[in-house]
Amino acid sequence: MDKKIKITIIIILLIIFAIAGFLIFPTDNIELKTVKSESELHHIYDGDNTTIKNIVTNIITMPFSFVVNVNNDTVSQGILAEDVVEKGTSTEGNIMPNSVTSDETASSKDYSTTNIQVENVDEADIIKTDGDYIYSISENKVVITNVVNPEDIKIEATIELKNDTIPEELILYKNELVVISSKSNNASNYSYYNKNDTIVEIYDIATKSKPILLKNYELYEPYYTSRCINNKLYVIASGTLREDDDKIIRNYKEDNNNREIALENIKYLRDVKTRKQTIISMLDLNDAKADIEVNSYLIDISNAYISEHNIYLLDQKYEEISKGVPPISKLFGLKGIIGVFTDYDEYEYSGEYQTEIYKFEISSNGNVYYKSKAKIEGRTINQYSLDEQNGHLRVAIYDDDGARIVIFDENLQQIGTSKYVAEGETMYSSRFIGNKVYLVTYKTVDPLFVIDLSNETNPKVLGELHIPGYSTYLHPYDENHLIGIGMESEEVVNRNSSGRVTSTTARITGMKMALFDITDVNNPIQISETIIGDSRTTSAILTNPKALLFSKEREIIAIPVNNYKEDFAISTSSDTYLSMVNAYTQYDKSYVAEGYFVYKINLENGFKLKGIITHEAPQKNKNSYYYYNSSKLLRGLYIEDNLYTVSETAIKVNNLDTLELVDELKIEDK
Repeated sequence: MDKKIKITIIIILLIIFAIAGFLIFPTDNIELKTVKSESELHHIYDGDNTTIKNIVTNIITMPFSFVVNVNNDTVSQGILAEDVVEKGTSTEGNIMPNSVTSDETASSKDYSTTNIQVENVDEADIIKTDGDYIYSISENKVVITNVVNPEDIKIEATIELKNDTIPEELILYKNELVVISSKSNNASNYSYYNKNDTIVEIYDIATKSKPILLKNYELYEPYYTSRCINNKLYVIASGTLREDDDKIIRNYKEDNNNREIALENIKYLRDVKTRKQTIISMLDLNDAKADIEVNSYLIDISNAYISEHNIYLLDQKYEEISKGVPPISKLFGLKGIIGVFTDYDEYEYSGEYQTEIYKFEISSNGNVYYKSKAKIEGRTINQYSLDEQNGHLRVAIYDDDGARIVIFDENLQQIGTSKYVAEGETMYSSRFIGNKVYLVTYKTVDPLFVIDLSNETNPKVLGELHIPGYSTYLHPYDENHLIGIGMESEEVVNRNSSGRVTSTTARITGMKMALFDITDVNNPIQISETIIGDSRTTSAILTNPKALLFSKEREIIAIPVNNYKEDFAISTSSDTYLSMVNAYTQYDKSYVAEGYFVYKINLENGFKLKGIITHEAPQKNKNSYYYYNSSKLLRGLYIEDNLYTVSETAIKVNNLDTLELVDELKIEDK
């Protein structure tokens, strides 16, 4: 029998089963469900929602996913939540790196701000400034440093946190300082396992010497990310639902009072089964003493992108997907219809990454509502893999077939996709700038691809450039030039005893910064590069773009750099790369030196090293609660004509032009 006829018969039979299933098990069309009782929440936690009804539903829907996968398309859904009462329109435009956002004050001084991704969407960081004061983290305290006189800087105040609390990041909004911390939860009555909670504290810093606590709250999940948009603070925590004496914990704490997330504020998707939850909290910083808004969504997340009007949360996981069609004779075998889809040996199955994208809309009053979701094959790298323009989401994603761009409309309906590039290579970085996106993939050399997005229904690859090494972060220099920061490598050809080539790999030889001319998008060229250190060198910038200090006008680019005692090796796998970087920023890898590398940058001369500002690496006891590599705490910023480098133990002031030392302040441990 012809294969097409078989498929047609199967689909007809499945439609019959589907109709019968819906007659026997009626359901509604609401995608997002509200938890209606403690019992229902417990059933979700225990996995009791896998009932006969769900089994039948899975059987009904499975063959349609076979057809979709054969065509290698994506699946998207766009059903509004039942409780959406307001709709906003997104007008997100081009990004403006290093924009002054919600930490802007009335200060007339020229100073640098956090390197953010989206204009008007401030991101938390370990250091903030308003031009007159620097706010930084040192072990379990937050230090407020008076830098009004750069020749005589001094500590104005310190905010001491509890011993079991580690400050993670800061947000500065007008005269309020938000301190986001992690707290180890050692409560023995949690039957799942102990893990971190998220602590948020808001201080009134109108009088810098006397910070006043205005608000505090605690979310019983680990901290994931946060943003400040206009006057609204959004903190996202994500982890596993907790159980105590057969009761699901849905508590949080606000102003030291125990509170409960109302059942009506706990949502789940009927086709997503998980013990994970993601908590989204919102607070109006113009009324910091008001109650926070708290909503729980029973989803897991591994990436997040937040624009001015929408929050996109991504769940990326490895799944086995069937790409074959079972023989029709199996429909009537001993195992029956269920057996067709449980007998894995007779059909073609393959594993691949699948990414669920959940879209939440930020209404005009700042509240967050679930809107829609989409599913796509492949995975992203980080938040820079996504971008929103005119309400449309653009996603850079990769799998075994290579990397590509997928574009969605306001309801997460797919409207366009590019061709795959770099089959078999790993995508290491991406950057959206206007109607262009730049991708870096890597195997043994670094292809830089330029893709035109002006026609959203048909994105086109314009050009590519092959150079040694790879960039893990791309930053716009101007509209025609791009900075790449990553690692330098050399190709290694492996041969057997007969001299025959058996494989080609790469060896890391140092860090690298490169400047690309993208004026001719069909022919990008590298116009300058600088190699930093050797195979023992790494930097926080490789995984955290907020570690970058860049100003085209002041012709400065600066990054923290570490040199370790041992060489490190890296494969072509991004997982191995990230694991390597993380391993070398943990307590078990000691570094030889820690410095802040300052370069002059312009189009005529490229990169020119001005100097290195070193900070003494603190000697910590590995058994200490706060023992971790402080390299992540070495940051730099400029205020007027001075460069400030800040670590856990010291703040240095150097002339921005000559790097001559102006002043130094030791931050003493207490």
